[in-house]
Amino acid sequence: MSGEDSIFLGASRHNDDSYQQAEQLLLKYANRHGLVTGATGTGKTVSLQILAEGFSNAGVPVFCADIKGDLSGIAMKGEEKDFLLKRAETIKLEPYEFRETPVIFWDLFGESGHPIRATISEMGPLLLSRLMNLSDAQEGVMNIAFRIADEEGLLLLDLKDLQELLTYVAERSGEIGARYGNVSKQSVGAIQRSLLVLEQQGGEHFFGEPALEIADLMRTTRDGRGYVSVLAADKLMMNPRLYATFLLWLLSELFEELPEVGDPDKPKLVFFFDEAHLLFDEAPKALIDRVEQVVRLIRSKGVGVYFVTQNPLDVPDSVLAQLGNRVQHALRAYTPREQKAVKTAADTFRPNPDFDCFEAITKLGVGEALVSTLEAKAVPSMVQRTLIRPPSSRMGTITDAERQAVMGQSPVAAQYDKEVDRESAFEKLQKRTAEKAMEEEQPPRETAEAGGSGWSLPGFGGDRSSGSKSSYRRQSVTEAAVKSIVRSVGTTLGREIIRGVLGSLRRR
Repeated sequence: MSGEDSIFLGASRHNDDSYQQAEQLLLKYANRHGLVTGATGTGKTVSLQILAEGFSNAGVPVFCADIKGDLSGIAMKGEEKDFLLKRAETIKLEPYEFRETPVIFWDLFGESGHPIRATISEMGPLLLSRLMNLSDAQEGVMNIAFRIADEEGLLLLDLKDLQELLTYVAERSGEIGARYGNVSKQSVGAIQRSLLVLEQQGGEHFFGEPALEIADLMRTTRDGRGYVSVLAADKLMMNPRLYATFLLWLLSELFEELPEVGDPDKPKLVFFFDEAHLLFDEAPKALIDRVEQVVRLIRSKGVGVYFVTQNPLDVPDSVLAQLGNRVQHALRAYTPREQKAVKTAADTFRPNPDFDCFEAITKLGVGEALVSTLEAKAVPSMVQRTLIRPPSSRMGTITDAERQAVMGQSPVAAQYDKEVDRESAFEKLQKRTAEKAMEEEQPPRETAEAGGSGWSLPGFGGDRSSGSKSSYRRQSVTEAAVKSIVRSVGTTLGREIIRGVLGSLRRR
């Protein structure tokens, strides 16, 4: 029932309990962002699913994180079930067709989808510093390290490149400090510890090549449907620092790469933050600031951002105020905090004289929601109690075999699945270190001539460079003892030779 310029969400309920009026999301205002909220089990994921289906059918690519794995079913054709058919009949959804949605599965760990990677250089010193909450002094060291990499042609692709570069900077701190300012080993150590935390959470999987091209998140099929990029995030959510790193990079890339388009007839890309409370809870301030900035400014680049969460209080007020399209499922109102959440949700809607929003939110059934979208001139519509339409794709998870089949037909399968590790800062700096060590530690020269004894005695034709400070420092206890014996033997032998020579001279 969705038209060329809108997405059908469901039908609104009237006083006689009939569902007649269609509730739709106008594509023209879909880039004004949105919010889907509700308690666990009230139908948020299905609302996200039908929105993603609607955008895809309209030719709009979608990116969303699959936190629990139950969004993966969007890649499969739906199955006829009595409750779905009854829902479609109740809201007069004709025709109700079952079909799969074109999907690309992604996974930062490369297990349940194609790997997503970015290079250290793409992240840059500023974003890395803010992500790791570095002090001003530490951020200064990070900037110096990137400057040194540029000057010396050192590619920064993965974590080991940056770690090796910081070690190199610490070793040359005196020389570098004279040019760019103080580089303390304490600051380098603090940065290295932060990088270690990121590495332990899986950062080695994210940083590297081939790096993701933003254009691959904005693909459409040959028949004009938008691909839905589904990020497997069940394991990712257990690593919050890595999740924040990825989102910070992705939002920055979208903001910097996409051109200004004003208000297009439909979005260029729609971005869903599922389980947004996990995103904002204890997130680095840099990420929250970036999300707020993106929500305010990315609309003009044709990108819509939608938050899906349990409680509207999970979203910062500065972000909440920017969300024009809203789907509110049932909330509980037992505790003072829950009552505050219900009141916050009710107050954000344009009132409907037919019912009380506060009371309605607490009495909504599964699959029901209060819906308000932007109408002509971007004015919020009067809130309506709506029965959400059933999805056309499968509800729930898919099997591993089905996932692999989808990945095998993916348009990006050959592009990202194989990791590339070309020569970069780590390899070049390791090579320099090895060459320097070889120069400092030259092997002792063979002094035995033809017919000689084969002994190399200090001061008697041996290589004196082997007795340098650095060389002695590398001697083991055994080697030192042997050389002491050789030295004493050489001294005694020398005395005997000198005495013999002097004696023969005296006799003459």
